[in-house]
Amino acid sequence: MRLSRVALLLSILGFAFSTNAGPRPNILWISAEDINAHFGCYGDPHAITPHLDQLAKEGVRYTHAFTTAGVCAPCRSGIITGMYQTTIGTQHMRSEAKLPAFIKPFPTYLHEAGYYTSNNSKQDYQFKTPKDVWNESSSKAHWRNRPDKSQPFFAVFNFTGCHESGITSKSKYQSVTSNLKPDQRQNPANLTTFPPYYPETPAAREDWKRNYELITAMDAWAGNLIAQLKEDGLYEETIVVYWSDHGVGLPRAKRWLYDSGTRIPLIVRIPAKLRSEGQARAGTVSDQLVSSIDLGPTVLNLAGLKIPEHVQGQPFLGADLPAPREYVFGARDRMDERYDIIRMARDKRFKYIRNYEPLKSYYQYMNTPEQGATMADLRRLHDTHQLAPIPDQYFSPTKPVEELYDTETDPHEINNLSADPTYRAHLERLRAAHLDWVTRTKDLGLIAEPLLVERERQIGHRYGILREGSEEISRRVARTAVLASSGESAIPDLVKALGDPDAAVRYWGATGLGNIGKPAMSAAKALAKSLADPSSVVRISSARALARLDDPAAALPVLTSELENGQQWERLHAAIVLDEMDEQARPALMAMHEALTPRKGFYADGKYTVRVINRALNQLEGTTRKVK
Repeated sequence: MRLSRVALLLSILGFAFSTNAGPRPNILWISAEDINAHFGCYGDPHAITPHLDQLAKEGVRYTHAFTTAGVCAPCRSGIITGMYQTTIGTQHMRSEAKLPAFIKPFPTYLHEAGYYTSNNSKQDYQFKTPKDVWNESSSKAHWRNRPDKSQPFFAVFNFTGCHESGITSKSKYQSVTSNLKPDQRQNPANLTTFPPYYPETPAAREDWKRNYELITAMDAWAGNLIAQLKEDGLYEETIVVYWSDHGVGLPRAKRWLYDSGTRIPLIVRIPAKLRSEGQARAGTVSDQLVSSIDLGPTVLNLAGLKIPEHVQGQPFLGADLPAPREYVFGARDRMDERYDIIRMARDKRFKYIRNYEPLKSYYQYMNTPEQGATMADLRRLHDTHQLAPIPDQYFSPTKPVEELYDTETDPHEINNLSADPTYRAHLERLRAAHLDWVTRTKDLGLIAEPLLVERERQIGHRYGILREGSEEISRRVARTAVLASSGESAIPDLVKALGDPDAAVRYWGATGLGNIGKPAMSAAKALAKSLADPSSVVRISSARALARLDDPAAALPVLTSELENGQQWERLHAAIVLDEMDEQARPALMAMHEALTPRKGFYADGKYTVRVINRALNQLEGTTRKVK
């Protein structure tokens, strides 16, 4: 395909093109939401996915592709920038970060180089999209809309029908699957892939069946896009990339860092004349580790454009490739109204998970997933002591600090090997890889959200929070966060952390002492002093610690004051601590009722804080007030 006039001019000027740039290929991205690789080409015995199976026959199918988060918006922010969400500050679900000017969505570089860029139509990047990213971003966006038909295009199409709401909402499920034929329907009782961590109930099996049928509807939609390429005579001029943003929209998958939440299908078809030598031959299967942040850099590389130095993703196709990844990484942070800081490091076989908040249950009560039938059955059967042992373990009041899984022998990640001396070398290697990643990438998820917001106001963006000033601060934060879940041996260091000049370190010092509880009674005096800390979130974490040292009288005045006077994320932190305190929080009932009046203009106050307080009041008062 010849260059458009704009691209030709930019090429002459040397703008953004690499020295080996050839003809610019068209690139079509086909993406779906909330699915794993339940496709025929991935060996699923129940899948009905003929179009994507055919795409895999003509291209390369990746078996070890993973997203950096188990939920859409944080993950999509990473995909569009080629950077970890924990590096740019977009890790918390439903937040909006500011980016420094030099960090741009990667389609910007394609647009500047003469590509027609279109997005149909989901963005959800957790930052405001600059105007120079897309020629068109709407439900009508299409490569066919470009005025110059010789202009190369980068076109994105997003299928939203597979979203978890397609499972939980009967009306949406019926709408999305309305065109399926009888032989494309599934019998839920016959689905042998039903995971062992779900309850064996008709409702849960119905959810699993819906997942399959939504994928079949998506496959037909993807097939239609491919047919349009062929109609336009562009199939042999266009690289087609199919991917999903994260795993299945069901409990213990979506929002989680297990493979059920982070492993995704990835299929790439490159016409023969556009391939680099030896790459993407028809019918290829690759076990190369791929991260979702690699998708953007790969597109730039295939288009012959230079990849900006700040980008953390790396290309896996095209010319001059770097060494393949040894590990992929993932992060879980705030999911709507609940915090649970978890990190993941994975090689081709072993998965390491670090739970930075091990005192929290796996299944914290979160409003959105609680709307589903599978979650309802899980809770009902647990409450009546009828749940089988494997699914019931996710209601444990605490989590292990570390988890290690052999995904080859244990694909559902049920058997935690972290305490097995046979696997100690794998544990230590992956633990070290995780700590190196956390420090090297300046993990902003280890800084309490109120501090992120405060420091973003000071410097103008979150990216620089751990980069401006001393290099030592990111190491101190990471070290203290690890100490916070290291047990009684860490008490002296955690007490010392209470005096650190940085509030992000002091927060983890207080949090760690609270995690230890009564064995940390020697720290009570230091914690009482920290109730007057200049930082709101340090005061809250110190109050939590004192409550766990059985001193709620000291803790409650601080918590109720923050609930009344704090900013939105401070109020959410205080509400969560009150909810965790159970009966200890009863003297604060009046303050909690007053907090049910949402503050205008604050999303967290309007939804999240109210949800948490409602849940706490239901537990304390025996009510069934609906948590909206």
